[in-house]
Amino acid sequence: MDFRRIEDPAALLRGTPAELSRRQFVKLTALAGSGLTLGLVVPGCSKPAATGDTSAPFAMPFVHIAPDSTVTVLSKHLEAGQGVWTGLPAIVAEELDASWSQMRVASAPAEVPTYGNLAFDPKGRMQGTGGSTSVANSWLQLRRAGATARAMLVQAAAAQWDVSADEITVAQGVVSHASSRRKASFGELASAAAQLSVPAEVTLKDPAQFTLIGKGRLPRLDSRDKSFGRERYAIDVMLPGMVTAVVMRPPRFGGKVASFDASAAKAIPGVVDVVEIPRGVAVVGRDLWSAKKGREALKVTWDESAAEKRGTAELLTHYRQLAGGSEALTAAQRGDANGTLARAHKLIHADFEFPYLAHAPMEPLTAVCRLRADSCEIWAGCQFQTVDQVNAAKMTGLRAHQVKINTLAAGGSFGRRANFESDYIAEVASIAKATGGRYPVRLVWTREDDITGGRYRPLNLHRIDAGIGSDGRVAYRQRVVGQSILAGSPLGGNGVDATAVEGNAADEYDLEDVSITWSKPEVGIPVLWWRSVGHTHMAFSKEVIIDELAEAAGQDPVAFRLRLLGKHPRHSAVLRLAAEKAGWNQPFAGGKGRGRGVAVHESFGSVVAQVAEVTVSGDDIRVDRVVCAVDCGIAVTPDVVVAQMQSGIGYGLSAALWGEITLTGGRVDQSNFDRYRVMRINEMPKLVEVHILPSTSSPSGVGEPGTPPIAPAVANAVRMATGVRIRRLPFDLAAARKEQKA
Repeated sequence: MDFRRIEDPAALLRGTPAELSRRQFVKLTALAGSGLTLGLVVPGCSKPAATGDTSAPFAMPFVHIAPDSTVTVLSKHLEAGQGVWTGLPAIVAEELDASWSQMRVASAPAEVPTYGNLAFDPKGRMQGTGGSTSVANSWLQLRRAGATARAMLVQAAAAQWDVSADEITVAQGVVSHASSRRKASFGELASAAAQLSVPAEVTLKDPAQFTLIGKGRLPRLDSRDKSFGRERYAIDVMLPGMVTAVVMRPPRFGGKVASFDASAAKAIPGVVDVVEIPRGVAVVGRDLWSAKKGREALKVTWDESAAEKRGTAELLTHYRQLAGGSEALTAAQRGDANGTLARAHKLIHADFEFPYLAHAPMEPLTAVCRLRADSCEIWAGCQFQTVDQVNAAKMTGLRAHQVKINTLAAGGSFGRRANFESDYIAEVASIAKATGGRYPVRLVWTREDDITGGRYRPLNLHRIDAGIGSDGRVAYRQRVVGQSILAGSPLGGNGVDATAVEGNAADEYDLEDVSITWSKPEVGIPVLWWRSVGHTHMAFSKEVIIDELAEAAGQDPVAFRLRLLGKHPRHSAVLRLAAEKAGWNQPFAGGKGRGRGVAVHESFGSVVAQVAEVTVSGDDIRVDRVVCAVDCGIAVTPDVVVAQMQSGIGYGLSAALWGEITLTGGRVDQSNFDRYRVMRINEMPKLVEVHILPSTSSPSGVGEPGTPPIAPAVANAVRMATGVRIRRLPFDLAAARKEQKA
């Protein structure tokens, strides 16, 4: 989700704590004590006195330097495998001139505005991770923190050695004065540095002087703990007297509990309690096994009067009716698409269908809650800390500041943990409330709970009419039909949902005659942003149609795109780079069933082009090679950028080849990986090349932009290999052949 396109993200948080101005937000102060700590000045609080008094009021810090010279960076962003626990410390280490071996990372407290996401809201009123904003919104903030810490360490050394600060150098975590041959570690200077006044201004490094950022290979700070099973996830939290809960939820979305009989469930050994909560009935056991067995014995009668009872087929019928109707909101309009289409020399008409998709992170949703009379403490891989605090407070009758969140690492998310209802956090809090806070509660969603539990990438239908005139002029008209993710949320409104139409052809290409409209169906299936959100379906239909237009014009697909990208130099640059590295202008070693396709797309501030090579045998598609080029600004940690591109490609391929959530009579047909197929390691392309375009611009997102181009690149390659047009996801060559013949 690209929150930068939302006018007022902070609307969610009206009435939250006092605001910091942007200038105050980036100002740093020092805390005396056992080390040097850099934090933020809270309005109304005086600067800590230089007395070693650690009780002076100030906000929580970003950087702490301990007596042993370790430097701990507090990450305000969730680490869900995307590498922020390496990228953010790298920014600090670069400006601090620290050795990478001394860097550490920890999760920051859930506290705004101190740890607010500045990309969501410049006033920092919302803490959260999403929209591939973690490094981008922390870039200058953490650079200043590192540079300020360095300046204070240098000043402390200059005072102790009675030399000019200009004569002191810092390298690999050591402060040195060459002429006197004196040296000191960070830890030796930290306490003295903490007594100094914070410099009003610091000079940031020229990127040409970077020694860590964009250079070499930095070992990820979390790799060792994750590899050896030492990383702590929510399911690893053990508290005295803790119990485990599972929830029986309605089989249809929108259903409610009418009544329930808990007698058989309570008779199961190990079952502690059975309580009704707003989202269903919770069974509490001494362990997960007892809770699950208790849930199996539970008898619930559901009120489904307001439930969604339509299946996928009925929904698509409704979507097609909307696509042919006149009611639609205009998302983008330029020139005269209708008139130019009427005069077009060649026309293409296409309907694209995109199914619901589950996020399916490796770690199912889990949270632990300990409730007391005046406080609530939660342990979870929280993605929207501020939102989660608000919703937990509502469930427990407390105020948001009484809810403490301990953000743990998450085993994937892809957007699933970032929902405005905080479903699994609200559930664990409501169970703790319903059981009177007698014991800490660990809530576990099983894999089946997660797959059938909703919050899907929306079902979408795109109807596109595109044409090309005898003069080469392109006309493009698109009707998008799909649920709104933002409708009903604090960010919703009556206009076009930006997440439904982001990355459309009007934004991505120099089209003189283009019309993009959107129709919103009313459907009772819960939807949510899914890795790269609207870009996942918009990039596919756009890039497939552009490829077909190139074919209709008798032009090379890369050359045709470049002709339409004159006002998009970054798109042109990555497209050229991907084509060059893939050997696009060289003879393709094709043969029967072999094909090559291309796609380019911008999302979350980054532009990615991909060339895919495929082999088609019968109805089976094998992706052999993917060449990816990315412009993400300064690549803070190139290894992480490469890994995220590879990950996005794998995630996108999984959805393109197999991913699909279907419903029958309002009930989800899939429940686990046996029917919701995901890509296996042996099914990944044998070769995935990632090339990073050199840049001096500020960093942009990398967690999501690798996903949108891969499906259209593969579809275009399949069309080259077979002549079959693929316009429905997941790919079904047999069905596509029949449709094309008809």
